Amino acid sequence: MAKITGIIGWIGTVLVFGAVAVRMVYPEWNEYATYAAWAGLVSVLIYMAGQWRDVADFYKGRSAQYGTMSIVSIVVFLGILVAVNYLAIRQNKRWDFTANQVYSLSEQTIKVLQSLDAPVKFTVFDRETNFDRFRDRLDEFVYHSSNVQAEYVDPDREPTRAKDAQLQSYGTILIEYKGRTERVTSTDEQALANALIKAATGAAKKVYFTQGHGEKDTAATDRTGYSSIAEALTADNYEFESLVLVQQTAVPNDATVVVIAGPTTDFFAAEMDALAAYVARGGKVLVMLDPPAKPGGPGQPLLTQFLMDWGINAGNDVVLDASGMGQLLGTDASVPVAAQYPPHAITDGFRLVTAYPVARSMTSLDGGSNSHVAQPLVSTSAQSWAEADTASVTGGEVEFNADKGDRQGPITLASASSAPATDAPAAPAADADSTAAEPPPTPESRVVAIGDSDFAANFGLGIAGNRDFFMNAVSWLAQQENLIAIRPRQPEDRRLTLTADQQQRIMLLCLFIIPGIVFSTGVYTWWRRR
Repeated sequence: MAKITGIIGWIGTVLVFGAVAVRMVYPEWNEYATYAAWAGLVSVLIYMAGQWRDVADFYKGRSAQYGTMSIVSIVVFLGILVAVNYLAIRQNKRWDFTANQVYSLSEQTIKVLQSLDAPVKFTVFDRETNFDRFRDRLDEFVYHSSNVQAEYVDPDREPTRAKDAQLQSYGTILIEYKGRTERVTSTDEQALANALIKAATGAAKKVYFTQGHGEKDTAATDRTGYSSIAEALTADNYEFESLVLVQQTAVPNDATVVVIAGPTTDFFAAEMDALAAYVARGGKVLVMLDPPAKPGGPGQPLLTQFLMDWGINAGNDVVLDASGMGQLLGTDASVPVAAQYPPHAITDGFRLVTAYPVARSMTSLDGGSNSHVAQPLVSTSAQSWAEADTASVTGGEVEFNADKGDRQGPITLASASSAPATDAPAAPAADADSTAAEPPPTPESRVVAIGDSDFAANFGLGIAGNRDFFMNAVSWLAQQENLIAIRPRQPEDRRLTLTADQQQRIMLLCLFIIPGIVFSTGVYTWWRRR
């Protein structure tokens, strides 16, 4: 009997190891390997049952007990490792230690992904050898949203799918969402996020920039132009156009937002009537007024009264900042720097510094006006103040003087106000056959006022938060709160540029000085021990 059980035990051992080898060498025979493994396990158990007396006598010894404890400890440790690896696969977590977080998705992209209410599919059309170039980026999109799916298609192997997708070139990513499609040929986060925004929002919204009163020009590429902001608007799926309001009787019906960027003269009464009518029917206006160009000049009474009707007081002053924060940015006290943002949808989660070259205060009126109560958006530091004597600023003499009307900081530089539209057009009747159409946003009038227009000019966008604050304000006005976030950053150029003399010194340090010190230390140690 012992010989028979011994033979069965050897057969079981051979079957188990043979099953492992088959799984590794011939994966297509996995089914047979499984049967062999179970048969081997049963054979080993039969052998152990037949030798139960010998097994019992063996475990009576102290060495056997210690050995068993060691084996159990090893098995438990291996089980813990397996469990940790299983949890790590199921609960993926990433860390990005780069200075500019270039390997992480921006807050805006994550917010767009998490707001998706239907599946979105990214289909990559490229040669199979290039799939990894796209997979690294798209895996981040899949990681942040369960509604994102990624598929990789080789057009050479599946020409029919490539033809159906109207593929024009390799490296094309087709984005499909709710029947809308967008194409992009870049793995850059900004390009992918912009294409996703276009697919998610549908038709582009239109932003009008008023002209005719010395406003900033979106086509100007000089330091005071708005060409960079125009590019940022296009990236977020906005269209923009100039609007000479004096030549029209009303603001165009397709206007999503009207931007008044730094006019140097006041609007005409007819223009203000058209602007008021536009806001009354649910329009959105962004007003950026710089301080008066000349102390004691005529100012812009109609524009400031328009803001007053919305609970916002455009101060006849210049905000100065003596905190020293501006020196870190290479500016002086005439450029107030802000890092405090009262709670509002525009500034939700906003933690970047913004700077406003030569700004005026834009405070909310206590108790509001015409049932419009404004909310502050940007506050300067406690070391700043609103200088009432603007002539002293141009003359270079700057000091706080409460007796002359100066107001101690913090000073509000931007405010926002909103209210239900009082003259909203009737909503169009919904199509009975269209059940998937999204309901339009509730008609609401919104106004944002900022006491500076240069912060969004080409030279002002060098400050990290200026672009994001402007774009967040536009997104809130357009009732696209899902786009209010920190946008993708470009990788920083962190190269170290050395002069020829510095390179020579580093070479001498590495080739002679450091090795010489090590060699001298060794010789000294040898001499002492000798």
